[in-house]
Amino acid sequence: MKIKKLLACMLIGVAGFSGASLALAADGSKASYNAAQDAADATYKADTAKCDSLAGNGKDVCLKEAKASRERSKQDAKAEYKNTPKALSSARKSEADADYAVDKEKCNGLAGNAKDVCLAQAKAGQTNAIANANKQQDVTKANADAREERADARYKVALAKCDALAGASKDDCVTTAKAELNK
Repeated sequence: MKIKKLLACMLIGVAGFSGASLALAADGSKASYNAAQDAADATYKADTAKCDSLAGNGKDVCLKEAKASRERSKQDAKAEYKNTPKALSSARKSEADADYAVDKEKCNGLAGNAKDVCLAQAKAGQTNAIANANKQQDVTKANADAREERADARYKVALAKCDALAGASKDDCVTTAKAELNK
């Protein structure tokens, strides 16, 4: 009976997560965002239910993993909804913190030097993930700045071509350049 219940919970969790992700990817609306948040909470409840059969550190790790999974789902939904480099970076940082909590909990099952090494590796993983999130945000910003500079250059060229014209033709040329280059 426990196996059937565990399997049902897992299937509900997977279906809820995939459905929310697909719906969110489809339109990025507030309703989709809320649906993804609700699906993450439902998956979390199902995941924590399967932890009830465990004991000790195994149960603690299972609960931390359920929380981390919920955090990932919610942060991904938030990043998709906001659709900004800053939101994506923030999501990756929150996910790094959640993963770090899981890794720390796994380390609690160890003792002595093995635990110290495990904790150091967990912290290094978190630091690496946060650095990658920051780097990706910087790269995204640099790409956006470069696109803007290229657009400005194309606009200047278009205006220079319009300078050869006069009267209504020049006005039409400038209007067209502004419309084409979003200026």
